[in-house]
Amino acid sequence: MLDLRRLKILREFTEHGTISGTAQALGYTASAVSQQLSALEREVGAPLLDRTARSAELTDTGRLLAEQAEQILALVEAAESALAAQTDVPRGRVTVTAFPTAAVAFAPKLAQILRRHERMQLVLRQATEGTGAHKVSAGEIDVAVVDDWSGLAPDTRSGKLRYIHLLRDPMVLALPADHPLADPRRPVDLHRLRDAAWIAAPHGEPSRQGTDRLLADIGGAPSAAWEFEGLGTILSLVARGIGIAAVPALALVSGSSGLAYRRFPEDAPSRDIYAVIRASSLRRPSIDVTLRALLTAAAETGETLSDTLESDGHGGILPRPAPPTADGGDQPSA
Repeated sequence: MLDLRRLKILREFTEHGTISGTAQALGYTASAVSQQLSALEREVGAPLLDRTARSAELTDTGRLLAEQAEQILALVEAAESALAAQTDVPRGRVTVTAFPTAAVAFAPKLAQILRRHERMQLVLRQATEGTGAHKVSAGEIDVAVVDDWSGLAPDTRSGKLRYIHLLRDPMVLALPADHPLADPRRPVDLHRLRDAAWIAAPHGEPSRQGTDRLLADIGGAPSAAWEFEGLGTILSLVARGIGIAAVPALALVSGSSGLAYRRFPEDAPSRDIYAVIRASSLRRPSIDVTLRALLTAAAETGETLSDTLESDGHGGILPRPAPPTADGGDQPSA
């Protein structure tokens, strides 16, 4: 009988390619991972890894078992989800990761909704950009809240993952509260802002894509633009009058004082925010209520941002979550 826990470790090794990387991903020691894989080899009766003093790689048998392990683990989760759906009672631990601004924006509503389910436990973690979908695929977490700047709806209906559209998040102009353009009667003209002191995320950061696309028609961001990691840092510098910045509207939720926000033209860049889950977990009641809570949190956040911008006289109306296209996402069960 093959041990499911050891199959999960083998799957992780396939993803990371090293004993140390697998150990780090799972929170184990390298020695423990090596021992578990050796035990799996004894269960199989054949070597799964070619080991040297410095490295290890899958044998042909190891690759075959890793492929089967992916299917076995998905079937086990689908069976567990089907059984859980019979009780129709959300229960157990659900682990969600989100990029920082989404974690701050959605956490209060998630906690308010999910604490009604006494048999559930929510674990919400902030994740580094670009890791959420991978962690869901690897079975390390249940739900990831991710952003996408491409504007293309993901088509994953035949794959392992499902994407549920939560919110479209446009770029807005962040200004010091005493900046002349904080006056909503003044039009926002990017050409006149070309030589302003821009503060942007470093190249390679997702939000920098939005800034570069926004400023492309006026020659791009000035070469002397200040670069800082983290929207919180950028907004704190803007509030101190160091410069101006283009940021996703979701950053307004942080409630930083000393700031004003203006809407860009209608064709300004925006990002789409999705919840990512494994297809095999769709029928779990705990996943269903978590997705519903995320959709509610996203809708209420969009309305709050819209009200905030309008109440300041800035005329910024943020789109509410758009229904997913036929190939761009799923919805929780009715």
